[in-house]
Amino acid sequence: MLKCRDNRRHKRKKKPKLAKQDTMSSTDAMASLNTRGEKSLLYMANGNTIEAYSFGAPVVATGEVVFNTGMVGYPEALTDPSYRGQILVLTYPLIGNYGVPDESVVDEHGLPKHLESKEIHISGLIVSSYSWEHSHWNAQKSLGDWLKENNIPAVYGVDTRQLTKTLRENGSILGRLEVESAVKPEEFGRPIAQDMFEDPNKRNLVAEVSTKEVVTYGKGQSPKIIAYDCGIKYNIIRYLVDNNKVELTVVPFDYDLEANPSNIEWEGLFLSNGPGNPQMCAATIKSIKYALNLEKPKPIFGICLGNQLLSLAAGAKTYKLKYGNRGMNQPCVDLRTGRCYITPQNHGFAVDSDSLPTLWKPLFINANDQTNEGIIHTTKPFFSVQFHPEAAGGPLDTAFLFEKFVGETLGKTMPLVLADTKPYERKTYKKVLLVGSGGLSIGQAGEFDYSGSQCIKALKEEGIEVILINPNIATVQTSQEKEEVGRGADRVYFLPIRAHVVMDIINKEKPDGIIVSMGGQTALNVGIELWKSGDLQKAGVEILGTQIPVIEATEDREIFSQKLAEINETIALSYSATNIDEALEAANKIGYPVLIRAAFALGGLGSGFAADEAEMRSMAAKAFATSDQILIDQDLRGWKELEYEVVRDNSDNCITVCNMENFDPLGIHTGDSIVVAPSQTLSNKEYFMLRKTALKVVRHLGIVGECNIQYALDPVSERYCIIEVNARLSRSSALASKATGYPLAYVATKLSLGKNLVQIQNSITKTTTACFEPSLDYCVLKMPRWDLKKFSQVSNKLGSSMLSVGEVMSIGRTFEEVIQKACRMVNPGLDGLEGEDSKQIESDADLESALTTATDTRLFAVQLALEKGWGVDKVWELTKIDKWFLSKLQNIADMRKACKTAGSLDKLTDEQPRERLLALKRAGFSDRQISRYVGLEGLSGENEVRMTRKRYSVLPVVKQIDTLAAEFPAQTNYLYMTYSGDTNDVSVMSQDSQDETIVPAYRSSILTKSRVDTATFQQRARALSVGYSENKMLSAKERGVIVLGCGAYCIGSSVEFDWCAVSCIRQLRRDGFKSIIINYNPETVSTDYDESDRLYFEELSLERVMDIYESENPFGVVVSVGGQIPNNLASSLHESGANILGTDAADIERAEDRDQFSRMLDNMHVDQPTWSVLNSTEEAVAFANRVGYPVLVRPSFVLSGAAMRVAATETQLTSFLGLAADVSGDKPVVVTKFIEDAKEIEFDAVANKGEILNYAIGEHLENAGVHSGDATVVLPAQKLYVGTIKQVKKNASLIAKALRITGPFNIQFMAKGNQVQCIECNLRASRTFPFVSKTLNHNFISLATQAMTGLKVTPFKISLLDIDYVCVKAPMFSFTRLRGADPNLGVEMASTGEVACFGQDQHEAFIQALLSTTFQLPTKNKSILLSIASDPKRLEFTESLQIMLKLGYKVYATPGTAEYYKKNLNVDLILVQKPTSEDDENPESAVQYIKDGKIDLVINITDATVRSSEITAGYLMRRATVDFGTALVTNIKCGIELILCLDLGYGKESNFHPRHLKEYYEIPTVGWTTK
Repeated sequence: MLKCRDNRRHKRKKKPKLAKQDTMSSTDAMASLNTRGEKSLLYMANGNTIEAYSFGAPVVATGEVVFNTGMVGYPEALTDPSYRGQILVLTYPLIGNYGVPDESVVDEHGLPKHLESKEIHISGLIVSSYSWEHSHWNAQKSLGDWLKENNIPAVYGVDTRQLTKTLRENGSILGRLEVESAVKPEEFGRPIAQDMFEDPNKRNLVAEVSTKEVVTYGKGQSPKIIAYDCGIKYNIIRYLVDNNKVELTVVPFDYDLEANPSNIEWEGLFLSNGPGNPQMCAATIKSIKYALNLEKPKPIFGICLGNQLLSLAAGAKTYKLKYGNRGMNQPCVDLRTGRCYITPQNHGFAVDSDSLPTLWKPLFINANDQTNEGIIHTTKPFFSVQFHPEAAGGPLDTAFLFEKFVGETLGKTMPLVLADTKPYERKTYKKVLLVGSGGLSIGQAGEFDYSGSQCIKALKEEGIEVILINPNIATVQTSQEKEEVGRGADRVYFLPIRAHVVMDIINKEKPDGIIVSMGGQTALNVGIELWKSGDLQKAGVEILGTQIPVIEATEDREIFSQKLAEINETIALSYSATNIDEALEAANKIGYPVLIRAAFALGGLGSGFAADEAEMRSMAAKAFATSDQILIDQDLRGWKELEYEVVRDNSDNCITVCNMENFDPLGIHTGDSIVVAPSQTLSNKEYFMLRKTALKVVRHLGIVGECNIQYALDPVSERYCIIEVNARLSRSSALASKATGYPLAYVATKLSLGKNLVQIQNSITKTTTACFEPSLDYCVLKMPRWDLKKFSQVSNKLGSSMLSVGEVMSIGRTFEEVIQKACRMVNPGLDGLEGEDSKQIESDADLESALTTATDTRLFAVQLALEKGWGVDKVWELTKIDKWFLSKLQNIADMRKACKTAGSLDKLTDEQPRERLLALKRAGFSDRQISRYVGLEGLSGENEVRMTRKRYSVLPVVKQIDTLAAEFPAQTNYLYMTYSGDTNDVSVMSQDSQDETIVPAYRSSILTKSRVDTATFQQRARALSVGYSENKMLSAKERGVIVLGCGAYCIGSSVEFDWCAVSCIRQLRRDGFKSIIINYNPETVSTDYDESDRLYFEELSLERVMDIYESENPFGVVVSVGGQIPNNLASSLHESGANILGTDAADIERAEDRDQFSRMLDNMHVDQPTWSVLNSTEEAVAFANRVGYPVLVRPSFVLSGAAMRVAATETQLTSFLGLAADVSGDKPVVVTKFIEDAKEIEFDAVANKGEILNYAIGEHLENAGVHSGDATVVLPAQKLYVGTIKQVKKNASLIAKALRITGPFNIQFMAKGNQVQCIECNLRASRTFPFVSKTLNHNFISLATQAMTGLKVTPFKISLLDIDYVCVKAPMFSFTRLRGADPNLGVEMASTGEVACFGQDQHEAFIQALLSTTFQLPTKNKSILLSIASDPKRLEFTESLQIMLKLGYKVYATPGTAEYYKKNLNVDLILVQKPTSEDDENPESAVQYIKDGKIDLVINITDATVRSSEITAGYLMRRATVDFGTALVTNIKCGIELILCLDLGYGKESNFHPRHLKEYYEIPTVGWTTK
C-alpha cells in the first residue's frame, strides 16, 4: 500500500497523452525548419514595432502592454480579471508546456475548478517560445487552441526580455497586436499612428468584470461576509468558503451597502481585487465609507484593488505605478513582526503611504522599493493588503490574513503579533573554524570548493578570523596568497578531516564557532561525531547554522519519518535496519523490488535496487560495510523527481530559491540525472503545493541556512512523497546558485551568524533584498559527466548510487537549445544531441534494451529511437521520460532530418534562409553540426556555415542572468549567449561591418603572430574577426583578456584547473586587465560572477569562443590554464583570427602531436623511449617485436592518459590500437617501448620567450607505469641523484627553447639509474600547479599570466634544496561507487581527486596524505593480507614484512606469497586460499575473510601494468576490499612506505601535532627566503 500524501479527491487520471491538436500534419521534410503560425506585429505607442508569429486567434487586439515574471500559472493569469484590457508579456520563455485544464470541470460551487474566472480577460498574449506540444495528466487542450476558441491573439518569437526592459524603463505602454490575415494587406506593417491604440484605463474596467447579480456561496455557514466583486478571483471565493467556512455573498462593485436593497445580513466586508484605476469605483468607495463610519464597526479586509479602495475611502491617495507589480515573488515585510513574505501581485496602482490619515498606518511595505503593500487602522478592525494572499497563481504564504479577518468577524480574540527579538540577540563571533570536504570523489566534488570559498568571503566581510581544515591542495579555498589576504582563510590546515584532528585544531585555535555544512557529508559526519561525543560543547564551540539534532533528524530515516508525521507529511514507505535479518523483514513488509540505502552516506553510496531476497542479502552486506544502519525504501521508479532549494533564517523568513525537475524519472540518483531548472511540466497548483510543503517541513525541522528537499510526484495525479531533506549545502546548491544567480552558500553563511534575509543585499541587483525568490527568464539544464569507460569490469547502469564525476550547466531560452549545448559541453567531441551520428550507441545494440535500462548513454539511445521513427509514445512507454521532454527531442530529430534531406547549404537556404537558420540556431544546432548534415566537412565547412548565417544576420545575442527577469535594473556581469533574442543586454562590438579595408585584430602590431600571411587566412580572418580600426586605439588592458576555463570535471581535469583559471583571472585584475572568463561548470569558483569582470557561462567550442571574441574584441585569449579542452582549441582559434596569448598555437601543436614532439626530441638529442608513429597495425606489431614487449600505446591531444594502454602481448596491442585511434581521431598514435622499474619525475615550470623563469621538480613514489595523476608525488624530491636533477633541468631548458614557451608548462621525465628520458610535455598548466605553488609559497600561474600578457616578469626566489619541509600529494579514488571496477592502477588515470599534506619529512607528510584519502590504518584487528604476484616484488617487500611481524601484526598470505616467505625467510604466514570465482563461498577464501571483517588491510601487488578484462583471483580480492570497506594498497613502493611510517610511529594519534601552512613557511631556512 502506498503511504503518500494524496491531495486529490477524485480518482487517478489515465496516462498522459501528448497533445495531437498542435502537432505537425505536413509531410514535407523541411516543415520542421519553417516558422509556424502567421506573421504578426506588435505596434507600441513609443514607436517600436516588433515582429512575431501567431499561435492564437487571427484577430487584432489593443491594450496596455504589461509583463508578468511568474514561471508557472498561465491559465490562472489569463483568467485573472485584474488583467482586463492588457496585452500580457510572460517573461518566462517556455510557455504552453502543460496545456490547459478542462474548463468544464467545476467545483462544488459551480465555478471552473482550475481557472480564476469564466473567461480570458487579457487582450493578447506575448511569449518568447511557444510549446506546440504539451504534456500533463490534467490537460484537456493546448494553450493555442484555448486562445483561438476565446478569440484572443497570441504571438511568439519576441525578445521578451528586451520588451520587459523597455516597459521597466519607460513604464507601461499602449500596444496593438495584429495578425497578418486580420487586416488588409496594405495595412499590415504600416507606420505607427496614435489612433491605432486604445487606452483601457479610460474605461471602467471594474464595471466590465464585476458580477451583475448577487450570489451567495456556503449558505448557512458562519460568519456572513459580503464580498465586493471588483473582479474577484474564484480562488478567493474558494478560500473563504471552503477553508474559512464563511457564508459569502458576492455583490456587484456598485452595490449600495447603505441602502442594502437585497437585505443581506453581514458581519464583515471583503474588498476584492480588480483591474484599472481605483478612482473609477466611486460607488464602491461610497459604500466602504459607509462601513467605515458605522457606530459599531464591522471588520473590513481588502486585497489588491481592495487595498486602494479602502485607502481612498479612508481619505488617502493612490497613484499609478510606472509599470506595476505583476508576478509571484514580491517580498513584503509585515511591519508588526519584521517578517518578510513572498507574495503574488497584479496591480498597476499603489497607495501613497504619506497620505494616510490619522489612525491609519502602513501594514506591509515592499522590501525592494519600500512602497506601500498594505494599511491598517490602529483602533478598528480595518485592514487591507496590496498582494494576493490566496494566490492562484503564486505562493500562499500570507493566507493567514484570511484567518485574521474571519477571526475578527467572529469576534475572536486574535493572537497578539509581535516582532521577533532574534535580530537583537545576535552574537558576535571573532574566530570560526570551517571544515572542508577533502579530496574530490564521486558524490562530493568541486561544488564544495565553491561553497567554502563563498563562506570564507562572507565571514571575512564580517571581520571574522577564518580557520580552514581541508587537505585538498588543488582548491581555491586553500589558497593563502599574500595578494589575496582579504578574501582567503587566515590559516589553512592541510590535514585529514577526522574528528580527533579537528578537535586538536580546536584546542589549538580556540574558535567561537564551527561550520560543518559547507564540506559535504565528510564535514557533516565529523560535526555529528564531535557533537555526540560532547567534545564541541566542552570546548565551548558553537555549531553555526543548522544544529546537529536537526541534521540527525534529516539523516536518520526513522526520526525523519516521525518528524514528518507530526505535520501530516509522509516519506515513501521506509524502514531502517541494523542487520541483515531486520533488512529482510523490512523488505517483506514493503514488497519487492525495494531500494537499499546506507544511512549517513553521500551520493547514494552503498545503495541500489533489490528485486528479490537473494539480491537483498548481497546488497545489504555491502551497504553495512559503509554504514551501521541501512534504509529499505519503497520503489517509486517512474515517478517524477523534483527538488526545491530552501533558505530559512532564524527570524523564520523562509524562501525557495530554485526548483528543479529531473529529466529522468525517479530511480536514478539525482547526481546522475539530467536536471532542468525551473521545472517544465508542473502546473501552478503542483509547483506551489510542493513549495508550501517545503517551507512547512523546513520550518518544522528548524533548519537555519540552506537545504534542499527532494520529492517523488506521481505523473498522473497530485500524489507526492518526500524522498529526503539535505540539511546542508549540496551539489544541487551550487547548481541552484549558478542557475539563478542567488549565492546560496554566501547567504547561508550570513544567516548562520544571526543575520536575517531582509538585511542581506541581492548581490546581483545591488539594490534589492536577498529575501526574494528568483524569477528566471531562461532555462537551465544540468547534465552529468561520466568516465566509466576508464575502468575495466565496471557497470554503466545508473541507479540510486551516483557514478558521475562532474557536470555541466547550459543556459538558453528553449529546451532544445540547452540540451544540445549541454551535450557539447559534456563531450567536446559531440556536435550536439544526436543518436546515430553520436557514435555512442553500437550499431548492433538492442535499442529497446538500451531504452529500458538507464545507462550513461541512454539519452543517445532515446535520440536514435526518435531518429528511427519510433515516436514519442513508444519511447515514453519504454523510458517513462515525460512526453514533453521527448517531444522536444523529437523536434531535434525532425530538424536534423530536414537538414540531411536538403543535402547542401544552398538547398537548405533556398527558401526562408534567415528563418530556417534561425530556427536551427534557436534549437541549439552548432555550425559544425549543420555543416556536417549538408555535406561540408572540417573547419572550412564550419566556417562556410558561419559566414552564411552571418550574411543573413543570424547572430547570437548576449543576455544577463539577473535573478528578477529584468524587472529591476541589474548590475551584473553574469552572461550567456542565445539566438532567442534581438538585442544585447551589455555593450558589445558591432558585427555589422565586413569592409575589406578594416584591419583584423590579428594584424595589429602588438598582436602579430606567425603563420597568418596567406591570402586564404586573411580572408577568413576578416570574416571572423571584429578587431575593427575604430577600436585599435583601445589599450590591451581596456580590451581585456579572455580566459578559457576547465569545462566539466572529469578524471584528469578537476578542481586544480579551476584553481589555475581563478589564479589567472585574479592576476589579470591585479594588473589592471579587464578579465573575461568562459566556462560552463557550475561547481567552480571561476564561474562565480564576483571573480571576473565578465563571466560567460558558455561552451568552450570554437564557434562560441569566437562569438564571444568577436563581441568583446579582447587583447587575446589564454588557453593554457584550463586543461586539455581549451588547449586543444589553440590551433583552430588561431586559424580563425584569435590572438593566443603565451606560447604560439603552432608550438602547442608540436608538443601535443606525439609524432612531431618525438621527432623534435630526436633532433635535439634529448633521450626518450624508443618510439614509432603508426601507419598500420602490422607496423606496430613489427615495432613491438623488435623492441620487445611491453609497449605503450599513446594517442595525441588527450587528457589523463585517455586510451593510453600498456600492451604485453600482440593481441592486447591490436585491441588497444583500435581504441587509441577512436580517441585520437585524425591525430597520430605513437607506440613506445615501456620502461619497467623506472622512476617518474614531474617538472612544472613557467617560461618567458623560451627561457625558464621558475621550476619545481617532484618525484613519484611509485615507479613509472602508474599515471602521474594517480601517483603519490613528493615535493621537493627526496631521492633523486644530483646528476639526474641536472639532466632534467638541462633537457627541460632545451625543450622550452625549442618550443618558444611563454607561460606554464609541465614535462614528465623518467629516470633509471642516471639515464633520464622525456615522456611528454604539456604546454599548459598541469594538475600539479596548485600543489607546486602552495608548497613553494609562490603562485606559478600568477607569474605565467604576467609573462603571457607581455608584462615585465621577475622570477621568484626559490631554492628547492633549502626547503626544510616536505609536501606529499596523494590520489583520491572512488572505486566504492564504481560497481565492478578493478581498483588496480595503470597508465590511464583513475583517481577522481587529490589531497596533499605537509610534514617535516616525507614519512610524516605521506601518512597524513594517505589518511586524508579516507584510508584506514590496520588497527582494528591488526591484520594484514599479503598477495604479491612475482618473486622480485616479494624480495623487495621482505624488509617490510619483517617490520610488520616485529610490530605484532597478524599477516595472512595467499599460497604463492606464503610459500615464498616460508622458503626464503622461514616465516609461517597465515594461509588463505585465492578465490576461484565471484560466488566462491569457501570459508578459507581470502574474499570470505575480507567479507567477515577479519582483514584490516590488503596489500595486493600484481605482476602487470596491463589492463585486463579477465576475472582473476587478484581482481576478486581487490574488489572485495572496495565492496566491504577494507583498506587496499596495490603498489609495492606505497606498501613499503606505509609500513615504514607505521614503524616510525606516525600512525599513532598521540604523535600528531597540527600545524597550519604558514607554520611550515616560517620554518627557519638557510640561504633563501620566501618573503
